[in-house]
Amino acid sequence: MSVPELSQTSTNRLQDADSTEVVRDLPPSAKLVAKVLEYNETMTQSELADETLLPPRTVRYALNRLEDEDLVDSRFSFSDARKRLYTLDIE
Repeated sequence: MSVPELSQTSTNRLQDADSTEVVRDLPPSAKLVAKVLEYNETMTQSELADETLLPPRTVRYALNRLEDEDLVDSRFSFSDARKRLYTLDIE
């Protein structure tokens, strides 16, 4: 899928004024993880690390910051209960 197709099929959830203010104050790693989750509905921590090219520890920190701000929802994976699936939770 090309970039124009992605922009047409994805609703830009980070355009909400309140959410934008919250994301603006977060570290760059959290902003990057939020943007990747915006385009990829659900991802594991290791998938996020691969996609963002950030170290796993940095991705973990970014996810914790996003969870603290209630911007990310996480749940256990049904296929592998050791993994968690993360989705962007911005209305």
